[in-house]
Amino acid sequence: MKSKYSGSNFEYFLEDEGTLAETEAVAVKRAIAFQIEEMMQKKQLSKTALAEKMHTSRSALNRLLDPTNVSITLQTLGKAALALGKKLSIRLA
Repeated sequence: MKSKYSGSNFEYFLEDEGTLAETEAVAVKRAIAFQIEEMMQKKQLSKTALAEKMHTSRSALNRLLDPTNVSITLQTLGKAALALGKKLSIRLA
């Protein structure tokens, strides 16, 4: 029996399964968390120090850095970018 996905790409499979948007959101969140942690290391900032610069709690920062938690706001991302000396840039592709 031949699979209906044979020769197609993984996006088609995820779309048919109804999980494409969720999968993409998790991937984007993992990338963002990784970038923030990388910048924190370069600037030698602890979680406590970054949370203070963001004017937020350490638990809120932990949620931002949790790659599985996709519930983040643009405001939180903007605060993190500003605290790290960066600009937030978002685009639809």
